[in-house]
Amino acid sequence: MPVAPTRLLVVLDADSTLIRNEVIELIADEAGRGPEVAAATEAAMRGEVDFAESLRSRVRALAGVPVTSFARVLARIEPTPGVRELIRAVHERGGVVGVVSGGFHEILDTVAPQLGVDRWRANRLAAAAGTLTGVVDGDIVDAGAKAAALGQWAAELGVPIGRTIAIGDGANDLPMLAAAGLGLAFNAKPAVRRRADLVIGPVDLREVIPLLP
Repeated sequence: MPVAPTRLLVVLDADSTLIRNEVIELIADEAGRGPEVAAATEAAMRGEVDFAESLRSRVRALAGVPVTSFARVLARIEPTPGVRELIRAVHERGGVVGVVSGGFHEILDTVAPQLGVDRWRANRLAAAAGTLTGVVDGDIVDAGAKAAALGQWAAELGVPIGRTIAIGDGANDLPMLAAAGLGLAFNAKPAVRRRADLVIGPVDLREVIPLLP
């Protein structure tokens, strides 16, 4: 039996979009540096500082955190209201859901499949002797990488860009939102709300379902 073509692609940011949390802040709590990292994250999401440099700085604050603490972080993750319903609706329409995140595979590799996400990409944290070294392992998933992931996945799936939707909240999501057929600001910073195609007001991803092609 021939495989049905993919009809649409929906790509979400992870932190404060797919989930309510900012994962780096949860990990920083394990080092007793949560408020410090939260302030730096907020500045990066508003677009006030370079994302890659900000991420490297914030990850340095995680040095010494044991990898066993990821279990406590995972226990604190809160899926965004409506996320399961949105993903189900995309699948019912023959679509694929992707997540591309400036966060970390160490958490997303558990959360994404639990929520029904089809594919995902994120940063990785270097570790040695069971503790984080404070370094990002490999290339950083920044604003350009997010937009590139959307384009790559659309090409692989044979989905026209006009049938792609991107959903995000921070300044590093703007190129991805611009690259998609429809870019949605969700739970978003002012700069993102100003530049997105549409703004979703309630923090409930079910609000996206009527917009699905």
